[in-house]
Amino acid sequence: MDLQRIHREVRAAMEHFPNIEALPTSDGGVYVKAFMQTSMARIYMLAVHFNGYPYEMPKVYVTKPALAATVHIYSAGNLCYMHPNVWNPGRHDLQYVLAQVAVWLNKYEVYQQRGRWPGPGISHAA
Repeated sequence: MDLQRIHREVRAAMEHFPNIEALPTSDGGVYVKAFMQTSMARIYMLAVHFNGYPYEMPKVYVTKPALAATVHIYSAGNLCYMHPNVWNPGRHDLQYVLAQVAVWLNKYEVYQQRGRWPGPGISHAA
């Protein structure tokens, strides 16, 4: 885990997503707590974990409210905001992750209303 990179990315991401903060983990690492509001004015609390970062994409969990559906969510409970094979540590950062999660949350709300996920999907066996 590259702590210096994470802290730089948190500072940069705060320009676009002001409701985030970096917090310590019990193992000496860091995670990000974030609040996002969707276009339907619902607020979600997120936890972004950086195990293996930047070579592994961050795992993002919705901590509140509890999600009613398990579509586009991995078995461990983290959101499928992009396929892990697409993750590129030279191109992607925390700001990109948060933007993808914002899209995911809005699609989730469409799914809640219509019963169908907008856009393409793949298996979430991993």
